[in-house]
Amino acid sequence: MVPMAKPAFENLEALRRHVQLLEGSRRVAGVLPFGIERIDARLPGGGLTLGALHEVAGRDQGVIDGAAAALFVAGIAARTEGQVLWCLTQADLFAPGLAQAGLDPQRVLCVEAGDEKSVLLCCEEALRHGGLGAVVAEVSRLSLTASRRLQLAAENTRTLALALRRWGQVKAAAEFGLPTAAVTRWRIASARSHALPVAGIGTARWRLELLRCKGGDAAEFDVEARDGQAGLALSAPLADRPAAATVAARQDGFRAAS
Repeated sequence: MVPMAKPAFENLEALRRHVQLLEGSRRVAGVLPFGIERIDARLPGGGLTLGALHEVAGRDQGVIDGAAAALFVAGIAARTEGQVLWCLTQADLFAPGLAQAGLDPQRVLCVEAGDEKSVLLCCEEALRHGGLGAVVAEVSRLSLTASRRLQLAAENTRTLALALRRWGQVKAAAEFGLPTAAVTRWRIASARSHALPVAGIGTARWRLELLRCKGGDAAEFDVEARDGQAGLALSAPLADRPAAATVAARQDGFRAAS
C-alpha cells in the first residue's frame, strides 16, 4: 500500500489557510466594534467576535451592578441587526431600560423559562436556528460543557451569543472564575456620575473589566452611557486627555529599554 503524500506548506500562514479550509463552516463571522478606539484596539479584529459567545457579569452581587451588566449587554445587542432573543427565568426585563441602552423593546423576543437548564436549551436552539441578531441567556451558572454547546451553535450560524450572569447565591458568584468557552469575559461595575450644575441624575458611568479575551489581553475602561443610543463613550477624564497615548508610549519605551 502506497502511503499518501503529506501536503507541504511554504510557511505558517499557508498552513493556517489550509486549516481554515478544513474547518468548513467555522469561518470568521466578522466583528462588532464598540466604536471606541481604546476598547476596540484591545479586541482581536477590532471588536467583539460575531458567531461567538461572550460572558458578562456585574462586579458585585447587588442589584446596581447587575443592572449595569444588563444595560451593557442590551447596548451590545442593540448594535446587531435583526430580532434579539432574551431568555430568563424571571419576568424582570425592564423595557424602558432596554430603550435607554439603545435597544428598541419591539426588537426583543422575551422567553421566560422554568429553570436555567431550560434557558440554556432555548438559547442553544435559537442559535442553531440562526436568523437572529443576538441571543441573550440570563443564568447564574454556566458550565464548561454548556458554554461549549452555545459557542459551537453560535459559530455554525454566525450569531452573537451573550451570557449574562446573574447571581442568586454566593456560591454561584464564586463560580464566575471557572473556565468557560466564552471568547471574552467582562465584569461591569457602576461608578459615580459626574456632578451636574443643577439637581438631577447624571449620566450613568461604568468601570468595564475585560477579564479574558481569546487572542488578546485583559484591560479596564471607564466609560459612560449614551442615553437612548446604542453605544458607549469614554468618561470625560479619559476622553479629555490627548496626552495619555503619548505617556503610555513613553512607558512602553522605558520598559523595552530596561
